[in-house]
Amino acid sequence: MTLYTIDTGLFKLDGGAMFGVVPKSIWQKLNPPDDNNMCTWAMRCLLVEEGDRLILIDNGMGDKQDEKFFGYYYLHGDDTLDRSLAKHGFSKNDITDVFLTHLHFDHCGGSVIREGDKLRPAFDNATYWSNERHWEWAVNPNDREKASFLKENILPIQESGQLQFVETGDSVAFSDNINIRFVYGHTDAMMLPQIKYRDKTIVYMADLLPSAAHMPLPYVMAYDMFPLQTLTEKKAFLKEAVENDYILYFEHDAHIECCSLQQTEKGVRVRETFALSEI
Repeated sequence: MTLYTIDTGLFKLDGGAMFGVVPKSIWQKLNPPDDNNMCTWAMRCLLVEEGDRLILIDNGMGDKQDEKFFGYYYLHGDDTLDRSLAKHGFSKNDITDVFLTHLHFDHCGGSVIREGDKLRPAFDNATYWSNERHWEWAVNPNDREKASFLKENILPIQESGQLQFVETGDSVAFSDNINIRFVYGHTDAMMLPQIKYRDKTIVYMADLLPSAAHMPLPYVMAYDMFPLQTLTEKKAFLKEAVENDYILYFEHDAHIECCSLQQTEKGVRVRETFALSEI
């Protein structure tokens, strides 16, 4: 099995929203904002080559939205999904499985492309994976979260017939080396792939821990639907991760791909940071 980092670009989100109750006087040292209070974040996906499967975990926000949309989120940088795949010798047509941790636009927007007036799946030969509980949550969104669930990113997947659901549970096998963890604080039934790789365990953090700066327990995003649930999930996960020497892979940290952990007097904190390629 081989893992590849897939960078799909940088974007900006409000720093206060990203750090929740943490004061700006503290969080601005971790991710300095611009004059509009916006901080830069990555959309770092993961490609897993396992046997005859090529599994892409998340795919960024895509490029099919209009100028007004990108004016809110400031998509920038030289990296795109296509360029990152090509860097490793692959194209979209090589992908066999698109695994969607959840259906917020910055995680699944690259799933669908626009051709003229039509929308169609971007990965012609892939099965798209979600779970039924989260899918129903996304297609019938609550008023607070509906701006993150864009129908043009979601419905064409189902209409194509390429969508399949995994079962929900405490730990569900997705492949020989990938198990799925389910968490419910950020959004309902978000999936975190836990990967066995070179005698290590790597956990794709999605939005449970969007960046290394979110390591302290109170650092919970204002975007989370159920912040106290996130707090409980973070605490339990970090305890397990330290005890089992997990490696964390960050989707949104603009500078840090991976880290190991250590227990300190202040709680669980970063021990070392490194690139995926260094594992």
